[in-house]
Amino acid sequence: METKPGVPYDIIPYGEQALLIRFEEKIDAAINQKVHQLDAYIKKNRLKGLLYTIPAYCSLTLVFDVGIFQKERTIDKIKAFIPNVSDNASQLKSRRLKIPVCYESDFALDQDFITQTLQMSWEDVIRMHSQNVYQVYLLGFLPGFAYLGSLPEALRMPRKAVIRQKVPKGSVAIAGLQTGIYPASVPGGWQIIGACPIPAFAPQQDPPFLFQSGDMVSFEPIDMEKHLDIEAKIAAGTLHPNSWICNE
Repeated sequence: METKPGVPYDIIPYGEQALLIRFEEKIDAAINQKVHQLDAYIKKNRLKGLLYTIPAYCSLTLVFDVGIFQKERTIDKIKAFIPNVSDNASQLKSRRLKIPVCYESDFALDQDFITQTLQMSWEDVIRMHSQNVYQVYLLGFLPGFAYLGSLPEALRMPRKAVIRQKVPKGSVAIAGLQTGIYPASVPGGWQIIGACPIPAFAPQQDPPFLFQSGDMVSFEPIDMEKHLDIEAKIAAGTLHPNSWICNE
């Protein structure tokens, strides 16, 4: 692993038309900021032949047009970019989103287990979950599923020993140091604490995803009436999901 001041990394050829840039392998907000900083810097400087990028927790994959990909020259250019990478969130022009969540018991399928395990009131769970600001580490698992972190230490829960065979679409869940919103009804093992009325994935829209890697997200508690009202307005086309973006 090569080292620039404060930024250890590897650059690895990844098949015939891609490079994998790896930072320290752990889930960490500062490392993920480095990934997104480098992603933004590379896109801004337009590496020759670059088709698209895939940012993840602690790595960045670059995919190139195989016909014009010059591997060694490109690696040298990336090495020159690395000193510009920062883990300072203020250096990254992230979107800010405030997302409504209903934490009422009809949606909070694991409420009893969570409060018993954490030895905490449900009101405190809601307060801690909604008052934190989360970074979108990456999108994956399902189209539109955003891995958001990091949860406050006091809210960290294990995954379920036996997964739920059908998690309702829109469920808000926690597991380990992360939280997320299920974009579809699928099997899942995270602990369900509520529901979001905004689709995390809407293929008919452009763009189809509610979240982007690098977004900063907070949650606003709402009651059941508000939840149903937002759902109805989105279905009727009178409320666009981008309403929840605080700034571009």
